[in-house]
Amino acid sequence: MAKKSAKATEEPLEKQLWKSADKLRKNIDAAEYKHVVLGLIFLKYISDAFEELYDKLKAGEAEYAGADPEDKDEYKAENVFFVPEKSRWSHLLSQAKQPTIGKSVDEAMDAIEKENPSLKGVLPKVYARQNLDPTSLGELIDLIGNIALGDAKSRSADVLGHVFEYFLGEFALAEGKKGGQFYTPRSVVELLVEMLEPYKGRVFDPCCGSGGMFVQSEKFVEDHRGKINDISIYGQESNQTTWRLAKMNLAIRGIDSSQVKWNNEGSFLNDAHKDLKADYIIANPPFNVSDWSGDLLRTDGRWTHGTPPTGNANYAWIQHFLYHLAPNGQAGFVLAKGALTSKSGGEGEIRTALIEADLIDCIVNLPAKLFLNTQIPASLWFMSRNRSNGKYRNRKGEILFIDARNLGYLINRRTKVLSDGSENPDDNDIKLIADTYHNWRNPDGNYEDVKGFCASASKERVAELDYVLTPGRYVGLANEEDDFDFVKRFTSLKAEFEAQLKEEAKLNERIAANLQKVKIDE
Repeated sequence: MAKKSAKATEEPLEKQLWKSADKLRKNIDAAEYKHVVLGLIFLKYISDAFEELYDKLKAGEAEYAGADPEDKDEYKAENVFFVPEKSRWSHLLSQAKQPTIGKSVDEAMDAIEKENPSLKGVLPKVYARQNLDPTSLGELIDLIGNIALGDAKSRSADVLGHVFEYFLGEFALAEGKKGGQFYTPRSVVELLVEMLEPYKGRVFDPCCGSGGMFVQSEKFVEDHRGKINDISIYGQESNQTTWRLAKMNLAIRGIDSSQVKWNNEGSFLNDAHKDLKADYIIANPPFNVSDWSGDLLRTDGRWTHGTPPTGNANYAWIQHFLYHLAPNGQAGFVLAKGALTSKSGGEGEIRTALIEADLIDCIVNLPAKLFLNTQIPASLWFMSRNRSNGKYRNRKGEILFIDARNLGYLINRRTKVLSDGSENPDDNDIKLIADTYHNWRNPDGNYEDVKGFCASASKERVAELDYVLTPGRYVGLANEEDDFDFVKRFTSLKAEFEAQLKEEAKLNERIAANLQKVKIDE
């Protein structure tokens, strides 16, 4: 038993918290429960940030001399949400064992929204519902109250942000197909960001889900010792519930989400950033959407390379991204694999036009089972407005193809992830793919084609293959398969078979001799 408990303490904090929180779920669906839990984590975050500044203002030392800890402007100046007294975590903890705790939390959320206009309509008010047991809610408040309790308050935001991100992923897994509507798997987001390297400029995601692309972009800048203020984010989401998750996800990371917009019409019918020209576009649009109102947009100015079919939005998304790219901008996005070959509704002509315009930089074929909401095979597209600019080498007339179908590993029967080197530094799918792209793209890169994995193809070669962009067509078979000697293998198998026949003949002879001997003895 002692051995078992020792193992439990080795589990990361977020895993222990998830198991404990999930036990308290009881009869509530994961889709509903995620708002309960994530809302509380967010409340704990803003309360911690408020109380840290409150203590400094109350002490009144140095720059805070003479400050009033109840003055809302003091918090606004430091970009900290003002938390009224009845919404502070310490107050909710004192009420956690009361049967009215659900009503208290709803009132706390409402009060925070009234004091902070940027959070209006964002926070969940679901805590007084009958299916949420007050005792379980109180235990959940106690549980979340212990997050980062032993850490300095300045570190608690990082811990809470990590827990929030981890819980988003776990809820997506628990919801399965529905979870994929608000969550792009972390390994896919990491790969997109590592390949694009958004160090500086405007980052845009017009179908931003819960905001994972933005969080990873900021993390990338931090990890590479860049300046967070060097990038600004713009987003749009058509699902209001998902937009609320995004706003909380970004706020808990200290990321300005003022330009992350919601409207229920979506990016095609009601573009919230019509004049934006982004330096980076990172997106995972919904696959093969058929009801995107294409019949209302036949003459839209975005379709400069051809009018997309009304029954599939894939090529509408591509041209929407291009429309919003700055002259030297780059885009990286996920699309259903069918878009690499489709010719229906004029998609083949649009793809040809994109290739001939030298806009496509790289195509990556992804492994199956990466996405929670679909089993449709997917690919990554990387596009660039100016492939001859001085930042990278001139790649005009070339496209890099990477076939990563054999990478990744299963985390359960239905779901795969790309390895990131955290378990084993020598096993890093994300680095392998990103380095291949960078070595091909960068002036000082040492790129070489690898059979079965990557190939740089000329525009003429792509035209020969009828403008199909499936990486397997270009990378060929891996060396071990390509070097297969049929004649040698056939001769070897034939020799083995003949040897077996001889052995069987000898065995039959011995059996016949023994039978003859038995007859003679009788």
